[in-house]
Amino acid sequence: QVQLVESGGGLVQAGGSLRLSCAASGRTFSSYSMGWFRQAPGKERDFVATITRNSDTTNYADSVKGRFTISRDNASKTVYLRISNLKPEDTAVYYCAAASVNYATSDSRKFGYWGQGTQVTVSS
Repeated sequence: QVQLVESGGGLVQAGGSLRLSCAASGRTFSSYSMGWFRQAPGKERDFVATITRNSDTTNYADSVKGRFTISRDNASKTVYLRISNLKPEDTAVYYCAAASVNYATSDSRKFGYWGQGTQVTVSS
């Protein structure tokens, strides 16, 4: 079992950057693929990025490729999402999630553990 806590969100101007962090507790962090999802107001939760256990494979939504970078540090049990060139349409609550698989899945149903989310708001 793993518990997840996101941080790093905030209010940013368009064109700016943020780094979101997700700290995990539990002994088996390195056995999970980790992902980020986001949910904008009035919309469904969407896949953003995922990374496998040993960081050998990453997968990104087409809408964020080239601007978002997912990474992880198994020693500190943390997964990161670096966001650059922020756009107003990136405004959403960003969720960290853990999946008991070792491939870079974008299927939210594979993720059994979720954090509470961190708000990112981008002003134009």
